[in-house]
Amino acid sequence: MFEFFGPILWLIVALGLLITFHEFGHFWVARRAGVRVLSFSVGFGPALFSRRDRHGTEYRVAAIPLGGYVKMLDEQEGPVAPEERAQAFNRKTLGQRTAIVAAGPAFNFIFAIAAFWLMFVVGIPETRPVIGETVGLAAEAGLEREDLVVQVDGEPTQTWTHVLLAIMPAALDRESVQLTVESTGGQRRQVQLPLDRLGPDFNESRTLEAIGITPWRPDLPPVIGQVSADSPAAGAGLQAADRIRAIEGEPVEGWRDVARLIPELGVGADGQPRALAMRVERDGRELQLEMTPRIEDGRPIVGIQSPPPDEAATADMERAFTVLRHGPLAAVGESFAETGRLTAATFGMLGRMVTGRASLENLSGPITIAQMAHSSALLGFSRFLFFLGLISLSLAIINLLPIPILDGGHLMYYLVEFVKGSPVSDQTRIAGQYVGLLMVVGLMGLAIFNDLLRLFS
Repeated sequence: MFEFFGPILWLIVALGLLITFHEFGHFWVARRAGVRVLSFSVGFGPALFSRRDRHGTEYRVAAIPLGGYVKMLDEQEGPVAPEERAQAFNRKTLGQRTAIVAAGPAFNFIFAIAAFWLMFVVGIPETRPVIGETVGLAAEAGLEREDLVVQVDGEPTQTWTHVLLAIMPAALDRESVQLTVESTGGQRRQVQLPLDRLGPDFNESRTLEAIGITPWRPDLPPVIGQVSADSPAAGAGLQAADRIRAIEGEPVEGWRDVARLIPELGVGADGQPRALAMRVERDGRELQLEMTPRIEDGRPIVGIQSPPPDEAATADMERAFTVLRHGPLAAVGESFAETGRLTAATFGMLGRMVTGRASLENLSGPITIAQMAHSSALLGFSRFLFFLGLISLSLAIINLLPIPILDGGHLMYYLVEFVKGSPVSDQTRIAGQYVGLLMVVGLMGLAIFNDLLRLFS
């Protein structure tokens, strides 16, 4: 049940928080500019909750949590009493109106910086960009197993996310990049990655696969560390220190294979447990055993644990994984750097989608956002903070697009007003609202269509 309602819950939490902060930016600046705010709504549609303050502003929580608005006194929206005209939005200076409209996206940028700052102070576990198996372009370029990517075109890369953000634009533009890699011995060398040779069917969602790179993951040996009493493994005769060689004829190289094959092969299509043929090595002898898992919460349970990591395995873990953590002052600079990196990547992707160099399949809608919110929340507080910061940046950037009815469309009108010395005509503004509405509905429809394709593919 939680697998269905969990994403919905976290979508409401995430969007509710970010929309509230965005609309509060408009509200806060409007109040300081002397504009009367009539209503502050989080969500659209019928109100689930509302109240009024002493200024007469209605605060609403509405039924559809996919947006919000701040409604201000405005003569373009309806008649205004003569004694209240000084508080009308349209009576304010061009600078004041610009500040009020720009405040929403600006507050989303502020929220993102704050979320990333707290994320770095708390510490976020990350996977370092260590290369595993290479084929194709990566192998031809000279990349080798366990090389650590430390720079892409001179930009430091601490994680696989940093590497992908740096490589993706070059891959879409078919331009080669220079990688600085570090071997296990600490020696650094330069490698030219010929992304200009990527084929026309390049799929940006599988960038590393197209280049021929598999991220390296350390593994533990497939040796049983402990067998639980009264478990299927104990009943089958498995013992601590047994080395698992094969499961149902599938060779086992490491503990990841054990963790993959048992759930994959240990339960049938009808949800019932299946007996597993196990080939194990014990004291230099090979044994053939049969083990039938026990099903708990739909998962096959056998009752074995991996061995504790030895010194070599611990060193591998330290090379492959890290925790990005900084003190409160250092985290300020890191949060601005992360915001700048993700903002540049988002604008770059939008620009490439407009010019056709990136697929429109990259657009995501509420279903994907809900799944991401749920997944990030399950991964921990710092990962959820990263998700919130990323979505907050996306909201800011989308709202700055020069589309009428969005904040960017209003800012575009104000730029025209600044240049020509007078506001755009009512006819232009009304026509723009219809065009903007069609564009937003079209983009939302495409995003939801992409969500459904991902969901059912």
